[in-house]
Amino acid sequence: MKIAVTGASGFVGRALCTHLEHLEHTVLRLTRFPTGARNEVHWDPVAGDLNLRDVAGAHAFVNLAGESIADGRWSADKKRRIRISRVHGTGALSELLGEMSTPPKVLVSASAIGFYGNRGSLELDERSASGDGFLAGVCREWEAATEPAAAKGIRVVHARLGMILGANGGALQKMLPFFSLGLGGVMGPGDQVMSWIALDDVTRAILHVLTHDGIRGAVNLVSPNPVTNREFTTVLAQAIEKPTFLPMPSFAARIIMGEMAKEMLLASVRVVPRILDETHYEFHFPQLEQALAAALGS
Repeated sequence: MKIAVTGASGFVGRALCTHLEHLEHTVLRLTRFPTGARNEVHWDPVAGDLNLRDVAGAHAFVNLAGESIADGRWSADKKRRIRISRVHGTGALSELLGEMSTPPKVLVSASAIGFYGNRGSLELDERSASGDGFLAGVCREWEAATEPAAAKGIRVVHARLGMILGANGGALQKMLPFFSLGLGGVMGPGDQVMSWIALDDVTRAILHVLTHDGIRGAVNLVSPNPVTNREFTTVLAQAIEKPTFLPMPSFAARIIMGEMAKEMLLASVRVVPRILDETHYEFHFPQLEQALAAALGS
């Protein structure tokens, strides 16, 4: 296939493009700052600036663009950038796809399990209602922004991503320096549920939904085996053979990281990949120990 990818220079985007090209698909990298490399296409997600001739003939689009939610405190300006980069960028892209003389057959647009909010130990699948909070609101708007593409008959998939585990980015990259020094520890009460997925399974699951015509709407991209924060801390410490000494109480996390700590680190969300299971996706790394070993190269 010929597949266009926004956010191609990001953590997931780099891995996805490499995976697709390894399988001999043609990948168009949509970027704000082209370097002149082959198959790069200029795309300004906020202005909606995209020359449709540059993406003509694309069978599919994967939309991964968006301001990082894990870098820095959520100031009012940071929250504005998070929303604009996702909601406005996705809306602009969806409208442009609808204007193509031959639109792509499918748009896989990133979302997040933040859609569900803080739900304790309740098991959540794609039919579950949205929760409360800033992230849940952004996710609802983010997914709704694809409506112009769906209205033109494009099959739209909302890839609700869990915490992604890979060595070169994401949450694990931020944790490893602390754990390597023996400074990692349980966050808050420790019983909050973390729904995670290996980076390798993210790229393979995205290709899975691209090539299964019956899949549309929300799809949870998470491992079938979520863990508590305490379990995650123990397994990661064992994987790098370091002790864990310094738990971080909830109040300290809120003081240091503000609203982000409340919604990302202290929230509990037990998500299951019902659609992937029903369409017979086979996880390469269904267990946390396997995923961490692969990410750490051991």
